[in-house]
Order: sequence, then structure tokens, then C-alpha cells
Amino acid sequence: MPDRGNEDDIPAASGSPDASLTQDDSFTATSRAGLTYPWGEAAPGAGETIRIADGVSWARIPMPGSLGHINSWLLDDHDGVAVVDTGICMTLCSDAWKALYAGALKGKRITRVIGTHLHPDHIGLAGWIAKKQDVKLWMTRGEMLTARMIVADASETVPEEVLEKSRAAGWDEEAIEAQRARGWNMFQRMIFALPRSYVRIKDGDQLDMGAHRWRVVTGSGHSPEHACLWNEREGVLISGDQVLPRISSNVSVNHTEPDADPLGEWLASIDKLIATIPSDVIVCPAHGEPFRGLHVRLTALRDEHRMRLYNLAEAIARQPMRAVDTFPLLFNRPIGSHNQGLATGEALAHLKRLEVEGRVRCDDRDGVWWYHGVA
Repeated sequence: MPDRGNEDDIPAASGSPDASLTQDDSFTATSRAGLTYPWGEAAPGAGETIRIADGVSWARIPMPGSLGHINSWLLDDHDGVAVVDTGICMTLCSDAWKALYAGALKGKRITRVIGTHLHPDHIGLAGWIAKKQDVKLWMTRGEMLTARMIVADASETVPEEVLEKSRAAGWDEEAIEAQRARGWNMFQRMIFALPRSYVRIKDGDQLDMGAHRWRVVTGSGHSPEHACLWNEREGVLISGDQVLPRISSNVSVNHTEPDADPLGEWLASIDKLIATIPSDVIVCPAHGEPFRGLHVRLTALRDEHRMRLYNLAEAIARQPMRAVDTFPLLFNRPIGSHNQGLATGEALAHLKRLEVEGRVRCDDRDGVWWYHGVA
């Protein structure tokens, strides 16, 4: 069996990243009515797994911050186990993997690492596990190349175009200076070095895992080309962040694609999942507990976003707004310096969707974006 590694494998600098950078948690209220949880509030402990269905086991990796954990799904793969999602590159997460290697995974071979998408809590340790187990990383091209693009940015200072976007969204100078002081390259500190090569997966692929077949179903909006895995025979969906039971995934306009319409992509992905995946599957999310009620949850996510768009358009028709002015309409929690960046990205995503639908227009006044209703 390949070397499991030692405590020095995870750099000390990765020890306490800002967990909000995982970008998994939205700030919007969502309904989870109608969902059922076959395992209740049970969760696997350190070094343990819970069997969800034939071919699927559940491990939980602790993380700092409000989310508190990420679920890793362990899939029977011929004579070994495939790992889906890994946790952040920090000792808290790597220690959890070492406990699994000494516990539920003792004597088992890791066959591959699959990253549902690029966010650090999902692939932060993917390179570490792949290296130590001498296996390949499997991801979609959109996720892998975007991750490599971000990691390749060697700048230590916040780019001026990022600060300009914050100013355009309505940030005051104090908030902009605080953003500048936080520096750049935070994503890189949460990711163990990714392998130079990977195995590409794409929508519709059938992953052969011996007794099991997993179909790749992609979505977009939360990330560029998020991969869900569907085992039709067992009725199981590994949903990553594309469907979460208790929170809505963050959907943001970000600096890599400032003119994108991620909320439009997110809503289209919801429709795609409803049309593709049966409603009665067991959904295995990245955060929270396995649940049933996929279509109920997707419909709630779609309808609540649509209601926020309606309320936002109505408010802008009465009075022009900047992105920061929309926070009370969109979010159910206070927005401060620690979460203003993600909130701004999500507000801009809603405003861009309204622009695309022809319901608002954006005017640039001295570097600040003001949104107006369209008669």
C-alpha cells in the first residue's frame, strides 16, 4: 500500500484559512420543507463511515467556520475505494484522513480522487491524497482549468480591477482599504499542489466502478462545470454543492468572469436536474445530511431565487440602487467585513440576471454602478 505520509506533508501556512473562502454558503434564506432524512441527524465520527447504499459510504471531514464540515463520499471501485471531495489543505482535515486510514479505510486501496468542483473545501487535499496514494485526480475541464488559472496568479496584492469592482458595487473607502490589507493568494494557501495532469470527466460520462456505474451530470452557476454523480441502479446522487438540504449555495459574479450570468446558469441547472434525475433518489450533499426530496428541494431553490428577483426588480423600479443597497432585500443575515465580498458577488449575480432579462439597466456614475428600472 502506498505511503500514507506524515504530519509535515501539510504546510503550516495552510493551518487556519478564512473558511468563508470556500464559497459554499449563500446568505439567502431557503425552505427545506418536505425533505426527509433517512439517517436523521446521525453523522460519522472520526475514522468512521456510515453505509448509505450498496457501493456508497459516508465520511465527514471537520472544517472551521460556520459550515463546520464537508462530507466525503467513498465509492466502491473494483478492489478499492474512490474518494469524492476531500476538505481544505489544513491539518484539521488531513488528520481526519489519517484517522480514516487507520479506521474505516484500513487495508483498503484508494483508486482515484474525484473533485466535484474547484472550491478549496472540495479539492484542497485532492493533490495530497493523489500524491500519497499514487492515483489520479478526476475532474471536469472547466473546474480543473479554472483552479489552475487561479493558483497560477502569483500576485501578492489585490488587483486594481478587483478593488474597482468593489468600488463600483458601492463599497466605501474603509471597506476597500480593508480588502486591500487582506491581500491576495488566499485560494492558493487552501489548496495542496494539484497534479500537472488529470483525468477529464464530462456531462454524460459513465464511470465504471466494477459493480457500479456512476453517470456524470454537470451543473453551473456555483462553479463553472460542477460534477454530480448519479448511480441510477442504487438510486443515489452525489450532489456536491449543486444541491444542499439546508443552505443555498453561493452564486456569485467573480473577478475571473466579471460579465457572466451565473444565476441564469444556476437556474438552468436546476431545471436540468429536475428533468434528468428522479425525485426519489437519496441525495448525498457536500454539507448537511443525506436526504430524500430532490425535486422538492430544487423547486424551492428555483422559486425562492425567482421571488428575490421579483422583489429586487420591484424595489429598483421605485428607486435606483447599488449592489450594496440590495443586501437587505436578498440576505437574511447581517453583512459585515467578513462576508461583504461574497454578498457583493451574489448581489451582482441577481442584478446581472435582471439585466439579461431586460428588467433593469446599469449606469456607471463616476465608477459606481447604479441600477434603474426599465419601463
